Amino acid sequence: MRARPRVAFFTAALSLLAGCATPKTGVSHRTVVPPTETSVTLPAEIVGGQFLVVTQWDANGPWRFLVDTGSTVTLISPEFARRYATEEPAGDMAAVRVRSADGRNALLPGVRVGALALGAVRFEHVSALIYDFDELSAHYGRKIDGIIGYTLFRDTVLTLDYPRSELRLAPAATAPALSQAERPALPGRVLPLLGDWSRPVVAAQLGDRSLNVLLDSGSDSGLRYNPDNRIPRYAVPPRPGATVATLTGDRQQEIGRLADDLVVGGRTFERPVVELTDQPSAVGSTVLRHFRITLDPQHGLASFERDGDDPVASGPLRNAGVSFRRFPAYWRVVSVVPGSPADDAGLESGDLVTRINGEPVAQWGLDRYEALVRAAPAVDFTLLYGRTEAVERIRTFELVP
Repeated sequence: MRARPRVAFFTAALSLLAGCATPKTGVSHRTVVPPTETSVTLPAEIVGGQFLVVTQWDANGPWRFLVDTGSTVTLISPEFARRYATEEPAGDMAAVRVRSADGRNALLPGVRVGALALGAVRFEHVSALIYDFDELSAHYGRKIDGIIGYTLFRDTVLTLDYPRSELRLAPAATAPALSQAERPALPGRVLPLLGDWSRPVVAAQLGDRSLNVLLDSGSDSGLRYNPDNRIPRYAVPPRPGATVATLTGDRQQEIGRLADDLVVGGRTFERPVVELTDQPSAVGSTVLRHFRITLDPQHGLASFERDGDDPVASGPLRNAGVSFRRFPAYWRVVSVVPGSPADDAGLESGDLVTRINGEPVAQWGLDRYEALVRAAPAVDFTLLYGRTEAVERIRTFELVP
């Protein structure tokens, strides 16, 4: 039996980085919106559930940023920092020591960025942490230069239009004490934002109980639920999923299906798939992608627009039973779901996959691979053992029926 090396799974949901670390929130930046601009629209790309925008304002770039409303900080790559970090100390953004994707300790230094622009909207003197995005770039098959946290948008009205794949920014009203009648007219179902302005939290309904959820565009999940001594009713009890890495250590997912419906933004999500967490409850892109979500931090409002009012059914969650760290020439197995067909076939952490269904892994983007797993009854993985390749056919299965 081959030894099973311990390799941490690099989760796509990097909002955990901000959630587990607790630096002072950067609030000293300045937002500049040209007076002639009523709103700015940028095309976006939804990749693996993540909201990705591309921006360029000078001869450098283009720069690709994930927009993460679940993060209270902004992170930038070392290359971006070399271009735009200033000598000004980031007194409100102290260095943070975290666990890196390979399980080692890493120190994320705090810096001040001279400027970051999204279209005609310019953010100046931005506090940020420096993070190496090489592995995340490999995961998505695109160069990632940073993660924009929610607090950067404090002086704007932010719209994440998932159906149209667009990001829109408008200047926020300057008077913080406007009455309810004077507040900006937002389209769709309008809900108050709960708590302080640094995170977009709204009230949802789970069965007959109310539930506060974070709107987390940095997560590709549906509902992450913290039981908090209130055990939910399950249609499918939780079972072990993949092993994921967080800043506080590795943890194994616990995923099931609730017996009650989730109602958020006026839309019903029938018996949603749920991942249990010890962090605050949140909804990710599996829920958010049904909406055009507008967030107005200054006035504490969120709106949800949607096409149609029919309830959203959550189908089975299919899985290949194996998670990868992606590299151009091969994918390294980092986690095998216990009791899955992949586990029964003997796949182990550290195994190298060079081909999928006979094609080099370089030809398999994240979205294409996920679509294959959702539809195919089995996947042929070509594994490399030394200089020898062997094809292993792995049955896909319903991780959550």
